[in-house]
Amino acid sequence: MTSDTAQTEPVTAETENLRELITEARFVLFDFDGPICRLFAGHTAESVAKELVDWLELQGLRELLTEEERVHPDPMVVLYAVNRRHPRSDLVTELEERLTQQELKAVASAMPTPYADPLIRTWTAVGGRLAVASNNSPRTVTEYLSVRGLADCFAPHVYGRTGELDLLKPHPHCLNRALNAMGAAPSTALMIGDAPTDFLAAERAGVPFLGYARNPYKERQLRDAGARTVVASLEPVLRALRGQGLS
Repeated sequence: MTSDTAQTEPVTAETENLRELITEARFVLFDFDGPICRLFAGHTAESVAKELVDWLELQGLRELLTEEERVHPDPMVVLYAVNRRHPRSDLVTELEERLTQQELKAVASAMPTPYADPLIRTWTAVGGRLAVASNNSPRTVTEYLSVRGLADCFAPHVYGRTGELDLLKPHPHCLNRALNAMGAAPSTALMIGDAPTDFLAAERAGVPFLGYARNPYKERQLRDAGARTVVASLEPVLRALRGQGLS
């Protein structure tokens, strides 16, 4: 039988890691869809992906996608696939704009991540400087933040998808843009993300990483990628930031 001490050691280590990450962070880079909200909570990503595929088929471009890509639930998979075959083309530009319009529609039914709003406001109140580093359109991010009354917490540091799709995470480009704009050394920053691509981008930028996983599948993905500290809720992050300690 495992002793009580042995059982609590991993939790204690993770708690200490979390405290250290929060204490040392002067600049906080948030991924958007996941740590801040569930963008497609009401306007599903699957339906968006299908609309992009249907549009391509109407253009007579069905052959651009494999059968697996045609039925994939992630619209970014469709966009990446077309970009691989026709990089930086007008077709990619049009498809990316269609995805952006669908993201903007999704803002109305997006679901705030529990504790995200107060965490963002508290981090701003205690002097943290915040940025968004996302693969979503910056127009989508800005619209959502404005709706939630959070725009001032991040302005002007919202860095999202551009026409250079090869520079999306796991490439560290958007993180580096944020760091450079804020004059931040990577070691003084913290990236909060919910996907392996977030972890890899942070690792490549030299930025400490905190994983947010809303379910066991997400946690397994992050830990398999190498993430050391992962929380299932932002509530302990908020408590630690407020100086109430961690249990």
